[in-house]
Amino acid sequence: MSYVTARDGARLYYKAWGEGRPVILIHGWPLSADSWDAIALPLAEAGYRTIAYDRRGFGRSEQTWTGYNYDALSDDLADVMKEIGARQDVALVGFSMGGGEVARYMSRHDGAGVTRAALISSIVPYMLKTDDNPEGVDQSVFDGIAAGLKKDRPGFYGGFFKDFYGVGVLSQPVSDEYLEWTRTVAMQGSLKATLDCANAFATTDFRGELSRFTVPTLVVHGTSDATVPIDASGRPAAAGIPNAVLKEYDGAPHGLFQTHRDRLRDDLLAFLAQ
Repeated sequence: MSYVTARDGARLYYKAWGEGRPVILIHGWPLSADSWDAIALPLAEAGYRTIAYDRRGFGRSEQTWTGYNYDALSDDLADVMKEIGARQDVALVGFSMGGGEVARYMSRHDGAGVTRAALISSIVPYMLKTDDNPEGVDQSVFDGIAAGLKKDRPGFYGGFFKDFYGVGVLSQPVSDEYLEWTRTVAMQGSLKATLDCANAFATTDFRGELSRFTVPTLVVHGTSDATVPIDASGRPAAAGIPNAVLKEYDGAPHGLFQTHRDRLRDDLLAFLAQ
């Protein structure tokens, strides 16, 4: 397996498929790089060097005790880019929590080397409901997530991932086997990393960093996302980012990288080719 070493010594697993312009795929919470496979393969086949890495504490990366704030996580992204030689004409694609790494890289690292960005079901710009962010998610929801993880993590994931993929009594956009695989991937992460990252994406305010997106940016969000509501994220992100294009997927849930993977593949390929 392939690893890079972050500036604090943490070992981060990555995989790089194909040759050509680098496209870095940053996964969501609480998954791993493997969640991108169905998108990464056609991107590589289309002539891009497609790189996906496991966030520290998840998948095959080292389970450090610290480093789960967005400053540290954007530093990890910078270190991955440096060590694999992705220094110019880079496209960053962040799903859910991964959108935060994209935003913080654009501000903290001045977007070095990046010429395209995409936010997919992203938590940017601010998830938490506050007086000046009334469309956000109430703190009690995040408290419930933490309590559920501490009490019975596999049990919590059982319900969480049904909402994540929009599975209901009359809706089955992914198979039971895919749901179980997703839970297995999530259980590879450390409990510490899972809790700390949930706090990071719930409480980090990226609103002041939207202007740092100085490259063409694609924002993709499902209108039925019950995990990261579009009115708290996709719509205000697109409104605040210069040169952003918003594509709303009518009726799509949070995990549209699987439920709407063909459409997302086509939209990403079209965006990258512009």
